[in-house]
Amino acid sequence: MANILLTGASRGIGAAARTLLTARGHTVIAQSTTGADGTIAADFAEAGSATALWAAALDAAGGHIDVLVNNAGVFEAVDIDGDEAAFAHTWARSLAINLQSAADLCRHAVRHFRTQGGGRIVNVASRAGHRGDSPNHWHYAAAKGGMLAMTKTIARGYARENILAFAITPGFTMTGMADEYLASRGGDKLLADIPLGRVASVDEVAETIRWLATDAPPSLTGATLDINGASYVR
Repeated sequence: MANILLTGASRGIGAAARTLLTARGHTVIAQSTTGADGTIAADFAEAGSATALWAAALDAAGGHIDVLVNNAGVFEAVDIDGDEAAFAHTWARSLAINLQSAADLCRHAVRHFRTQGGGRIVNVASRAGHRGDSPNHWHYAAAKGGMLAMTKTIARGYARENILAFAITPGFTMTGMADEYLASRGGDKLLADIPLGRVASVDEVAETIRWLATDAPPSLTGATLDINGASYVR
C-alpha cells in the first residue's frame, strides 16, 4: 500500500479521490486550505506554503511518500476591461495556486523519490490547458497548460530513475466550481458541446487518479489522460 500526498482534498474531485484511495487501503495525507476534516492546512496563495506542507506530510507519512497528487486549484474570473490591479492580482493568485504550488511539490517529490528508488506524480490539469478557456479565464488556461508541460518534462527527465509523471485533463466535472461556471454561462449550451451528453462525475476522475497513482504501467509515464466526454479530442 502507498503513502499518498493529495492536495485539494476537501471537496469535489479531491474528496472523491481521498475516499477511494483510502478505501483501497492506501494512506492518504490530505491537504486543504483550512485544514478541515483531518487535512493539513496549507494556503497555496502564500509563498512557502507548499514547502511547509511537504515537510508536514513527510512527517505524517513516517518519512516516506510514494505518490504525489496535485489536485488543488482555483477558478476565478477577471475581466480584461476591468481594473488593472485586479487583473494582475488574479493572475498572480491563479498561478500561485494552480501552478507554482504544484511545481514546488513536484520538486520536493522528485528529490525525495530519487532517494527512495522512485515514485509517482499525478497532476490534475484541465481541458483548458489544451484548448483554452473563457475570455475571463486566460490565467487558468495558462496555468493548466504550464502544468501539462511540467508533467512531460518531469517524465522525460527522471523516467530512468523510476520517477513517473502523469497528467489528467478533465473537462467539466460535477463539482461546486463547475456548477457555478455552468450556471453563469448557460449550462444547456455547454452540454451541447459534449458528445457524451453530460459532464464527468467526480467518481470517474477519482478512479483515473487512483489508477495512475497505483496501477498504471510505467511505460505510460508522460501521458495525459483526457476526461471530457469527447468535447476535446487529440
